[in-house]
Amino acid sequence: MSDVGAAVEFGHVPCPFCGLLCDDLKISRAGAALKVVKNGCGKAVAGFERALPAVSPQIDGRDVPLNDAIGEAARLIRKSSAPLYGGLATDVGGMRAVMSLADRSRGVVDHALSEAASSNLKILQSTGWIMSTLTETRNRADVVVIVGSDIHKLHPRFFERIVCAETTLFEDSFKPRSVVFIGDGLDQSGATGPRVGNVVTLPCAMDRVDEVVAALLSRMRGHPVSGDNVAGVALAAIDQLASTLSEAQYPVLVWAPAGLETNNPDLTVHAVCDIVRLLNKTTRAAGLTLGGDEGGQTATSVCGWQSGYPARVSYASGAPDYDPENNSVPRKLAANESDLLVWIASYTPDLGPPETSLPTVLLGPPGMSTAGKPAVFIPVGTPGIDHSGQLIRCDSVVSLPLRNLGRSDNPSVASVLAAIEAAL
Repeated sequence: MSDVGAAVEFGHVPCPFCGLLCDDLKISRAGAALKVVKNGCGKAVAGFERALPAVSPQIDGRDVPLNDAIGEAARLIRKSSAPLYGGLATDVGGMRAVMSLADRSRGVVDHALSEAASSNLKILQSTGWIMSTLTETRNRADVVVIVGSDIHKLHPRFFERIVCAETTLFEDSFKPRSVVFIGDGLDQSGATGPRVGNVVTLPCAMDRVDEVVAALLSRMRGHPVSGDNVAGVALAAIDQLASTLSEAQYPVLVWAPAGLETNNPDLTVHAVCDIVRLLNKTTRAAGLTLGGDEGGQTATSVCGWQSGYPARVSYASGAPDYDPENNSVPRKLAANESDLLVWIASYTPDLGPPETSLPTVLLGPPGMSTAGKPAVFIPVGTPGIDHSGQLIRCDSVVSLPLRNLGRSDNPSVASVLAAIEAAL
């Protein structure tokens, strides 16, 4: 740890606590305590300002030296015939170390939020898509459609930094953009200010958003839709949105996989991507998916680099085998198809390991609550606070460097896993 006794202020700090990776925060440190001075949301404040309890590495609940915990973790992995590597809430270096260890031990890798992201991956793999980025949406979008996701709750600064940004690249020609919400009860408080023109809501139950999106696609294709409403939304309102999208210069349809509570998220994403594809025959349009929390986009990208596939990869055969259904950690635990769980979570104490009778090796932040007592617990640092690192933003086009703010001496996931692999 750096000189924690001195008062220090850090500017332009990236925040690792959601997939937006806002990099304009100002953080002060007094002793080992951090405070968000400027540009933080609730997630940032909770993450940066969380007090760390004093904890030691443990074996079966007993405090031990770090080397002993590493040795016991290596022994359990060496003994295991089918280890599961779950959680995966880490940075690029940590995920590279996970992949190396999983390859060496013939394990399975699966991020904790893979299920939510699966609807995106299925569509990307089966039909492809046309996507925007955060920066392009900020600078070019004249219509932003929020599809069935409470974006303001999941990504609190999205409206502030992207939809309602103070400046864009095209100030001379910029006109206030329209914002459309599809779904009932979505927080619209962020859609305000001089950058926002019309705010339109197509209110429907969240589990019926897919019906409204499907009807919108049908009307844009020129197909009839029976009745005068769909899921309680007037057909006239759906037709008006179809016209708005067709007449826009660059509409962007936004969703968050973790927020899609429709009956069939796969079909919802498929319909959104078909709308974008249809619009691009006559104008320019794109989708924008927001996720990447708990290092999710980083895990997917690194797994892709290393194995050729997204998460839910097994090395049981000695080569990477991708199976998004069978290689799910929750499914394998339920089916008793493993003998060891290695759970990795370095951002928040809320992402604890699932309850299981299997021995568990836990790499987590101090203060993480668990349903049972792990066989091995090693407290690790948080990337961007306790050590430097890299994270990949939710739009997957930017890898942002994370800074060491000197809060603690807790080791990185990458260093711990490298030591475990060396001890195998």
